[in-house]
Amino acid sequence: MSPEGACLREGVVKPQGPAGGPSSSPARSGESPRGDNDSGLMERVVERNNMLAALKRVEQNGGAPGIDGIPTERLRDQIRAEWPRIRGELLAGTYKPKPVRRVEIPKPGGGKRLLGIPTVMDRLIQQHPPAVGTRLQVLTPIFDPGFSEFSYGFRPGKRAHDAVRKARQYVEEGYEWAVDLDIEKFFDRVNHDILMAKVARRVKDKRVLTLIRRYLQAGVMINGVVMETTKGTPQGGPLSPLLANILLDELDKELEMRRANTHPPSTPNH
Repeated sequence: MSPEGACLREGVVKPQGPAGGPSSSPARSGESPRGDNDSGLMERVVERNNMLAALKRVEQNGGAPGIDGIPTERLRDQIRAEWPRIRGELLAGTYKPKPVRRVEIPKPGGGKRLLGIPTVMDRLIQQHPPAVGTRLQVLTPIFDPGFSEFSYGFRPGKRAHDAVRKARQYVEEGYEWAVDLDIEKFFDRVNHDILMAKVARRVKDKRVLTLIRRYLQAGVMINGVVMETTKGTPQGGPLSPLLANILLDELDKELEMRRANTHPPSTPNH
C-alpha cells in the first residue's frame, strides 16, 4: 500500500474520547488475553488498532454489499460519516445490526446453501478471525486456545490441508479407515440459547453478549421482506465460523475422550 493509503487508513477509524489514547490491550501488545472476568471487552473491540486491522481484513476480503447496498469500496466513506455514532452505540450497548441479505448458492451434491451477507459495516464490527500478521481480534484469543488440537476448520494457523495431511499420516501408520461426516444444515439449526450460554462462560461483558445475540437475531431480508431469525447462525458473516467452533467444541472433546478405544484420534474439520 502506498504511503498515502497508509495515512488514510490511520485516520479513518480514529477513536473519540478517552479511549483514543494509546492502548495496552493484549490485541495490540501480544500479551495473553485477559481472563473470564473481563468486563471491558467492548473497549477492546473498538480500540483503534483493532478496528484498523478489521478494516484491512474487510477490504482484503471484498465481497458483495449487504441490504444497504454499500460496497466495500465505500466503507471508508461510511466510517468517516458514521463511526463516531456507531462507536458510541457499541460502547453504550445500544447498537443494532442490520438484517443480512439472503443469497442462495448451488451445492455440488444438489440443493442450495443459504448465505447471509451482512452489511460491510457489520462485517467490520464482526471481524474476529486473524486480521494482520499475528494480531488477532478480541474473541479469537479467548476461545481458540481451548479448542481441540485436532480441530482444523476456520482457525488461525490451521486449514483443511492440515487435516488431510494428518489423515495421510494415519494411513502411513497402517490405519485403513477414514470417516467423513457432515452435520446436515448445521448453520441453519443452531440453538441461540445453547450457543449464548457457551459464549457467556468466557465472555462477561454484557454489551458484547448482547451484540452477539443481536447479530444472531438480526433477521434476513428475502425479496425485500425482513424475516426474523429464531435459530441458526448465517453463513457469510465473519463471526459465524467462530461461533460454530464454540458450539462444536463439545463434540470435539467427546471425540478426544474416545481416543483410548479409537486411537489415533479422529481429525474433525468442521
